[in-house]
Order: sequence, then structure tokens, then C-alpha cells
Amino acid sequence: MEEKGDLKVNFDHDPHAVIQDLDIVISKLKKILGNQWVSTDYIDKVAYGKDYWLISNQMTLDGKIPAYPDIIVWPQKTHQIAEILKYANSHKPPIPVIPYGEGSGVVGGAVPIKGGIMVDMKHFDQITINAENMTATIGTGVNGKVLERYMHEHGFRMGHIPQSLHASTVGGYVAHRAAGQFSGKYGKMEDIVKSLEVVLPTGEIVKSKFYPRASVGPIVDRIFLGSEGTLGIVTEVTCRIWPFPEKQAGSSFVFPTLQDSLNAIRETLQANINPAVVRIYDKPETVRHFGSTEKKSKDKLMVIFVFEGSSRLVDLEMTITEENCLKHNGEACGSRPVDHWFETRFNVKESSDFGPYGLVFDTVEVSIPWDKANELYEAVVQEILAVPGALMATGHASHFYPTGVCFYFTFSGVPKKNQDYLELYNQCWDAAVRGTLLKGGAASHHHGMGLNRTRWMQLEHGEEFILLKRIKKLLDPNNIMNPGKLFSQREEGSVYLTQRSSLDAKPKGGL
Repeated sequence: MEEKGDLKVNFDHDPHAVIQDLDIVISKLKKILGNQWVSTDYIDKVAYGKDYWLISNQMTLDGKIPAYPDIIVWPQKTHQIAEILKYANSHKPPIPVIPYGEGSGVVGGAVPIKGGIMVDMKHFDQITINAENMTATIGTGVNGKVLERYMHEHGFRMGHIPQSLHASTVGGYVAHRAAGQFSGKYGKMEDIVKSLEVVLPTGEIVKSKFYPRASVGPIVDRIFLGSEGTLGIVTEVTCRIWPFPEKQAGSSFVFPTLQDSLNAIRETLQANINPAVVRIYDKPETVRHFGSTEKKSKDKLMVIFVFEGSSRLVDLEMTITEENCLKHNGEACGSRPVDHWFETRFNVKESSDFGPYGLVFDTVEVSIPWDKANELYEAVVQEILAVPGALMATGHASHFYPTGVCFYFTFSGVPKKNQDYLELYNQCWDAAVRGTLLKGGAASHHHGMGLNRTRWMQLEHGEEFILLKRIKKLLDPNNIMNPGKLFSQREEGSVYLTQRSSLDAKPKGGL
């Protein structure tokens, strides 16, 4: 445990072991960027030592931070990033490099557990619209709210509206293969991004070609979507955009059972009806979010819908959706619950409320095909509640497909006597992922793997993991890009924890 000022560092990193000639490295970076764009100030190291990984809030309350970068830089041009990566590779030993958006990721993906150079992308902030092609070319440092505001002013929208909209960047969306609240209408990032520019770990600049569609071999640039800063630094993306919708409308229904609501939504989507927003709240979350605003919600599950597009299309989609909901025991509640959702959808105060009271708290989002959806919900809730010290496990469904659904679980608990909060935190996380994998689900839907789930990466991908590690070795031979994430060994990915996972080598249940 390294002492720095008033804070303790919760990781095993000695900067002098990696950058023994720190003054020389700083001098080189200043030549590339200019003096004002390189910092080793203590306050900057603290600021860039964490993202919005929720357990790090508890660390902060305890006077700790997860990690420190050794140097923070603010490049303004792609060629500067290329020079930084070339230098980091040539240095003996090679220097870790971590790209940084706005630090709103919730899985520790930007935590610099090996130290190194933190590359803040905020100066990559250009936006260019091609109205004829319905595309926009966007720097990956562009803030999400700034982007949507710019689109609205010009009569368009990209439609990627995550809960972190006000505190996240396009680069973060690409890095985690993110999904926004309106993904039912506008798609997820793999649907939105059409081409990109990336600086490879060895310094080469690669810009993929934009086209509507082609059959010219494998789509190489797809490997950077969801790579979480481990395969290079994406500097620019070309995305598809949409006309600003003519009409927006909402409706809501309560259901007696989760399966009833799942059936109604599945039939709707499989009929090619695509509400922009669909959300199912289980009974505990219905009480928490709608208990004081909707009397019909007592002992029921709330489901809300938002529709966007041309007026005729919105009216048609609302009609068919209502028919399917009524068919599966739904009861209409009108638009008031939807209005309440709009008023509160960016409110994340719970993530800060619980920490001061010693509560361990986090959220886990996973995905599952329809035929196992109800089973997965029950399995994950049961697995979490079986952890000694766990007090709550609830869930809602936030993204849907013709083939399946994304569940978003919330857990909280109080550590047992003499138990470290990180141990309980890991046990709850392991329980959630174990229950997901046992039912055939994916360990992450849109937050990414980060530090929380790196230890599950090999089980998640099976034989594919061999190919992923080969790609990593080919593109990043010296492992400088965000080390300790995705492709790391289990122990390396957990080095920041003071307690090891409750699982030894494999999750329980025979996986």
C-alpha cells in the first residue's frame, strides 16, 4: 500500500519500477505536446486515478483511491497520440498507456492499475454532419450531451442516450460497445458506428472506409468496439444519424408476473414493432420508482414504453403494443409513469447515498435469450441473496431484441463482522455473474468487463478467447494498452483488490 499525501493507493504499483527515468519521459512528452499539456501534479493523479466504479466511492470515503497514473497528457492531434504510443513502446521497459474519456464508466475500465500515461481525449471534439448521407463524423472526446444538443440544433439526432449522457464521451461509448436508453429505435453502438480512425498500440494510424455495406472480407474495425482501450486509441468515428422525430409519445402498463410482461414485449418486437424505450421493473423496483405515483402498480410490475418517429408510425406502434400488452394480462396506466421516468432517468443519487452508511452497492447488466429470461432473473436474484450479508437484489429490463433481453440488477449488503467490504462486493458480483452464466447469459450487456468482470472473460468467450489473446498479442506486443483489462490473467485483473474473489479457479455450478 503506497502512501501519497493524505490518500492511500489501493493497488500494487511502484512507478519507479516502470518509469525509472521519469524526468526524461516527461521531457519527451512535453516535446510532443507542449509543456502545458503534460502533468504530474498530485491533484491530477488523484483526479485521474478512478472512474465511476461504484466501489471506488467507498474507497474514497476510506481515504483511498484505486490507483494513480504516473503522467497525464492532453493531446490535440492524432499524430501526437501516435508519437506517444511509439515512445511508450520503445521505452525500456514499455510504459502503460490508458485512454480516458470523462471517467463515467462503472466497471473500473479506466483505472490505471499499472500506472503509466493517462491520455485524456477531450480535445478531440469536432463534429461534422453529412445531411445527404445521414452521417456525422465525431471526435471521440465529444461529450454525449453536447453531441445531442448539436444534433438537435441542426434537425437531427444520433439517439444514443445513456444514463451517463451528461458525463460521458463518444470514445467511451465505442470502448464499451455501449447502449443508450433509446436503443430500441436507434440501435446500440455497433449499429451506429459505420467507420473509425484508430491509433494502434505501435503508433500506426488506421482509418477504416465508410460505406453503406460491403462484402470485402471480415470487418476488421469491429474489433475496436468493446475493446476498452486495450487494442489502441480510437480518435474519430463516423456514425449514422436520424431526422429529429416528428412525434414522441409514451404509454405504460402493469402486469401480474414477469413472464406476462416478457411475452407481451417479445411478441411486439418479433412483429417488427420497435418502441424507442422499453423498460420492465420488477415488483421491488416498481415500488421504489412508481409506488407513490401510480396506484395500479401495487403488487404489480410496471412496464413503460416511449415511441418516436413520424406521427403515423408512432400511432401504429402504440396501437399494436397496447394490443399485445392487454393480450398478456397487462393493464393500461397511461402516460403518467412515463413522464415520471423522464423526470428521473438521469438521477443516480442512490449510488452516492448508500456509501456513507457502510452499504456495499452496485449494478450488474447482463443479457439472455427469451427462452431463459425468466429463469435467469430468478437465478441471479437467488444467487445474490444467498451471499451472507446481502440485503437486496432487484432488477429491471432495459434493452430488448427480437432474440432476447437485457436485465439490469441492483444489489446491496452490509459486510459481516470483521469482513472487508471488498470481499462482500466480490461475492455479490460473483454470484450475479455465476447465475447469469449458468443460464447461458452474457456477463455484460453494455457496461463492459473493466476490472469487475475481467476474471470471467475466458469463461464468457470459451474457445474464442484464444483468438482474442492472439489479436491482442499481434496489435499490442508489449502489452502497453490499458494492461490488466480483458486479456489479463485472473490474478492481474484482480490486483487492485485487497481480497481475492470467493471463487478459486471456476465459478460454482460446473462451468
